[in-house]
Order: sequence, then C-alpha cells, then structure tokens
Amino acid sequence: MVIGAYGTLVAASLVLLLGNQLVARFAILRTWTIPEPVAGGLVVALALYGLHTFGATDVHFNADLQPPLMLAFFSTIGLNADLANLKAGGPVLVRFLAVVIVLVILQNVLGIGMALAFGIDPLFGLLAGSISLAGGHGTGAAWGRVFVEHHGLQSAIEATIACATFGLVMGGILGGPVARRLLRYTERGAHEGDARAGGESPAREVTARVFEEPKVEQPTTPASLIETVTLIAISLAVGNVIADWIAGTVFELPSFVCVLFVAVLLSNALAALGRPVTRHAVALIGNVTLALFLALALMTLRLWDLAALALPVFSILIAQTVLMVVYAVFVTFRVMGRNYDALVLTAGHCGFGLGATPTAIANMQAVTARFGPSHIAFLVVPLAAAFFIDIANAITIKAFLALPIFD
Repeated sequence: MVIGAYGTLVAASLVLLLGNQLVARFAILRTWTIPEPVAGGLVVALALYGLHTFGATDVHFNADLQPPLMLAFFSTIGLNADLANLKAGGPVLVRFLAVVIVLVILQNVLGIGMALAFGIDPLFGLLAGSISLAGGHGTGAAWGRVFVEHHGLQSAIEATIACATFGLVMGGILGGPVARRLLRYTERGAHEGDARAGGESPAREVTARVFEEPKVEQPTTPASLIETVTLIAISLAVGNVIADWIAGTVFELPSFVCVLFVAVLLSNALAALGRPVTRHAVALIGNVTLALFLALALMTLRLWDLAALALPVFSILIAQTVLMVVYAVFVTFRVMGRNYDALVLTAGHCGFGLGATPTAIANMQAVTARFGPSHIAFLVVPLAAAFFIDIANAITIKAFLALPIFD
C-alpha cells in the first residue's frame, strides 16, 4: 500500500495527536518524560511491523516531506543562534564538545573490539559505532556506500540503516528516563513534587526561549511569519548550493550543516543591522517542523530491518546502548556540573549520541516542559549536535580507517 504526500502529512499529524493523548493518559510516559512524537511514532511503527510480519502487507509512506522539514528545522536552529549568547556559553560548549568527542571515540573502540571478538569484519564495528549512531541515517548511508564501493562490504548500506534505526529508537526512549533518574542528584530535585502536581517551578519565572517549551503560546503576526519563512527559504536555497559546491572535497558536509551555517549568518547579520529575527515566529515554525519531522521519521521506521540484523551486530548495538547510558550518567552529567543544566544536556546527549539532533531536542523539550527551562542546554546542544559532531565524527572515522586492521 502506497500513501501519497498528502496522506503522509495527515498520518504524521495523527501520529502527533496520538502521542499527545498517550502521554496525557499514561502516567508512566509522563514519569519517564517520553517525547510525544516518540510515543505516537513508535506505536504506529509497531503496528506497521505487525502488518508486515503477520498480515504480509507493507505500507509505504511518501518520503518527500522529510528532507524539507528537517532542513527547515535546522534553519530555525541557526536563526535562533545569537553569537553573543554563544560567546557567553563558549566554555560550556567547549567542555560539552570534549565529552561528546570522547564518546564518539569510545563507540568505535567498542564496536571494532566486539567485531574482532565475534570474528566478523571490523568494518561492521565502525558501522555499529559512531557512523550510524552519532552520525545517524544520512551519515550512515554515505559511509555505507563508501564501504560497498571501496571495501567490498556488500551488506554495508542495509546494516548501517538498520543500526541507525536502532539508535534513533533508543535515543528517543532513553533520554527521558536517564534525566528522570538523575533528577534526584540536582538542586532542582526539590521541586519535582511541585512539577508533578502541576505547580510552577521557580525556573519558570524566566522567559523560555525558542525550543524550550513547545506548548507555550507564541504571539506573532502574519508579517512575522512570512518574514521568517523567507529567511528559512533563503537558508535552504543557499545552504544547498554551498553543499553542492563542496561535495566531493575535503570540506564536504551534510546539507543540513550548510543550511544551519547560512541561517546563523543571516540571523546575526540582521541583528547587526538592527533588524533581529522574530523569535516567536522562529519558535512556532521550528517546533512545528521538528514535531512533524520526528513523527514522519519514527512512523516510517522499518523495524523488521532490525530483526534482520545478524546477532553479532545486534549484540554490538546493545553494548553501545549500555555504553551510552553509563557514559551519560557517570561522565556527561558529572563533567557538565551535576546540576539541572547538566541533566538537560545529558538528556540531549542521549538523543544525538545514539540517534539524531531532532531526537535530542525532543528529549530536552520533554524534560524542560515538566521541570523548567534550561537556556544553556538549548544553546549548546543544537550547535554541538548539528554542526561540530559531524566534523569530529568524520575526522574520527577516517583516523580509525587508517588502522592496520582495515588494510
């Protein structure tokens, strides 16, 4: 069964409404701060898995909407990036990047080590490491083609897509529970009862910024929305041109990184000219595109691809999940300060350390919507997850491929 573009958009919207109802009705989802797109999307993905397995029926959604929604979301991250704020949060960003890069290295060490222990090609260790986890579907597919064309690993693309799917699911599931578990160790833990009872945490006295509280009403005007849509369109158009220019060179970067970079330049250039972007309009569009993109990504997961993974690769992924949780609790949270901001940063790290930047933002939103804003986390994580991590990951992967075991 093939669902067209409009039908896919309807389905994604229904998935978001379903997720909203699931979180509202089931206390366990609220307790463990599971994002609404994750809750709704996984239910639909499981239903489609049942149809595939027991009904011999596959439902194919139109994928044309996913790239523009993803790029629009990343452009809103760029439009929200104030260089003055970035300068203020610079030390935190540097420390967080160090934490992130160390995990990327450990993911590859663990993956390669387990692949050698299982007696399989160590390239599978890299595929089940930072390539598909920190890198996600896009990076995974790109490296999968490289492994097929230059290393003769014929099943590389299928394996990396399945690994990235596993990471996206686990990244969306784990962020909330890890943050909930760590809450007792932060100074915000004393306010947990108030948050559960619907009371206002003292942190809510601070005005939340663009992505921190997606359900807060955002006052805006049609003119502001049109202006913001124009800036997003410029970011997408110029960003894709830049991505095409540098494709195949040593400077090659994913399209979304180029779009993000252009949006940052636009936002800060307008601010310097005394015409800052309208934050409320950016918030509205950013949160809508994020929610729809996540719903589409999760409801179209081919969970049966995970069932087709060989036992050694699946075992590596389970070990990577354990590594992420242990690292988040004992390294990320502690290095970042053992406070509430560190907790939100940790939830975000779980999201993109296993999955992708949108998953990280959704994890953080689920936490801050319940326990209060964390401005520094929403400043640091998008830049680290959407920009710096891809550069660091590419350098790390190439360094590992230079090892003698890959000759």
